[in-house]
Amino acid sequence: MENNFNTNVGTSLETTHTVDFSDRLYKVVLSVIALVGVAVIAWMVYQFNALPANIPHEISVSGEGRAFGKPDIAAVSFGMTSEAVKSQDAVNKNNEVMNEVIDAVKALGVKDEDIQTTAYNLSPLYDYTRGGTVFRGYQLSQQVSVKIRDFDRISDILDAATSHGANNVGGLDFRIDDPEKVQAEARAMAIEKAKEKLQNIMRESGLKVGKLVNISEGYNNYSQPMYGVGSAELKNSDSIAPQIQTGQQEVSSTVTLTYQVK
Repeated sequence: MENNFNTNVGTSLETTHTVDFSDRLYKVVLSVIALVGVAVIAWMVYQFNALPANIPHEISVSGEGRAFGKPDIAAVSFGMTSEAVKSQDAVNKNNEVMNEVIDAVKALGVKDEDIQTTAYNLSPLYDYTRGGTVFRGYQLSQQVSVKIRDFDRISDILDAATSHGANNVGGLDFRIDDPEKVQAEARAMAIEKAKEKLQNIMRESGLKVGKLVNISEGYNNYSQPMYGVGSAELKNSDSIAPQIQTGQQEVSSTVTLTYQVK
């Protein structure tokens, strides 16, 4: 009887131990699953918040408008290139000519604030031979930009500049000094076209939009430059001054409107 008693006790202890281990494992598995679930939900919330705010809750439409204005400024470039063995000689020669050119331009009504030096470059000159390089002096290039407000004086100013020694004249460009009025006309036309496009989209798709949330715009100015006017043609006393045609300047505006989608 003692042997049977000992056997039953051992069996009972072993069974109890197995039940306790299974219960603990079950709780651990549930805890891991819960943690993974929370992490997945947090990741999904983060990804949702990271989505662009305008998808699919906003719509953007663009329109382009064009307006024309009469230029009231002519910008032209006058320059002088001189060479000399000594750098100071090149500087003196160039300064003497350009000072005369600027004085002649001012005498025809161009104001100081409408004359700007845009380039002044002194550089050495070399001849390249089979035996190597041979230094031969210096070259000085000077360039000024001039705004001409009296269009009746354009031809006279070009002729005066070349007659006083400018050997590089070009880049005649007509501009509007205050383009805001023309830009406003182009902008209004661009907005009208963008709204018209939006109405067509709403009518054809059934889309409903709310308030305007953003507007952006850009401009392009199309001027009329002229190139290649040089002193060789104008310096001759028998030459005929060119007839300058100002035409008109086109301003293009592109406007993008962004609306909320209901």
